[in-house]
Amino acid sequence: MGTTPTPLRRFMDYAVLGVLAFIFVLPVIYLFLGSLKPSDEVLNGLSGFLPTHLSFDNYSSVLDSLNSESTGYFWRFMGVSLLLAFVVVTGGLFVNSMAAYGLSRLKWRGRNAVFTLILLLMLVPFESVAVPLFYMFNDQRNTLPILALPFIANAFSVYQFHTFFRSIPPSIEEAARIDGAGPWRTFFAIIVPMSKPAFASVAILTFLIQWGSFLWPVLMVSDPSVRPLPLEMSVFQGQQPPDWGQILAFGVLLVLPVLVVFAFFQRWFVQGVASSAVKG
Repeated sequence: MGTTPTPLRRFMDYAVLGVLAFIFVLPVIYLFLGSLKPSDEVLNGLSGFLPTHLSFDNYSSVLDSLNSESTGYFWRFMGVSLLLAFVVVTGGLFVNSMAAYGLSRLKWRGRNAVFTLILLLMLVPFESVAVPLFYMFNDQRNTLPILALPFIANAFSVYQFHTFFRSIPPSIEEAARIDGAGPWRTFFAIIVPMSKPAFASVAILTFLIQWGSFLWPVLMVSDPSVRPLPLEMSVFQGQQPPDWGQILAFGVLLVLPVLVVFAFFQRWFVQGVASSAVKG
C-alpha cells in the first residue's frame, strides 16, 4: 500500500516539474514573441524575450508573399497538410485499432507470430525503406494518395491499441456474446467507447508525426499544388536574405493546428497517460 507524500515532498515535486515545464516552454515563448518582432530584433539572444515593438506585420507579410500562382498559396499548403493529416489519422485509427483488436481479443492460430512481426517492424526506421518506396511508387509522384496511404497502417499504433485492449476485462465481451453480439458489434459498440483514451493518444501522436512529415514529401513532391506546409516552410526559409521574423511567424502558423488538435483530445489523452501510470 502506497504512502501519502508529505507536503514538503509534494512541494518539491511540483517545484521540479514547474522548472522543467518552464525550460521546455521557453523556445515556444521565444517563437511567439519573435514572430511579432522586426527581423533585426529576433536574433538578439535573451533580449528576444522582451516584448518590445510587437505587431502582426510578419503574419500579413507571410500571407501576402504566398498569395500567387508563382509562389503558391499559403492556405492551399495548409489545406493539403490538413487533408493528409485527416486521412492518415482517421484511416489509421480504423485500421490499426481493428488490427489490434484481432490480435489482442480474438483467438486464432498464428496471432502471436503476427504480433511479434509487428513488434519487429517498430525497429525498422522509415529512412531505411524510403528509397525503395520511392522507386516503387515513382509513377505516383505529386499525388495526394501516395503522400498518405503508406502511413495509415502503423506498427506502433497497433502496439498502443493492443496494450490498451488487453487491459479490458474479458467478462465484458463474454456478456456481449451472451446477448448475441458478434465481434463487429462488440468492437464498435463496446470496445471503441471504452477506449477513448487510447484513440486520443494514437490520434495525437499520429497527427504530430504526419503533420511534421518532411522526408517523404521531399522525395515525392515537386508540384507546389500538392506541397504540404512543412515542405513549403523549408522553401520559404531558404529564401535569401532570410527574414527571421517572417520565418518565426510561419512557424507559429505551422504549430497552431497541433495546439488545436491537442486541446481537442487532451482530456482523453491525460486519462490514457494516467491509467498507464497506474497500471505501471
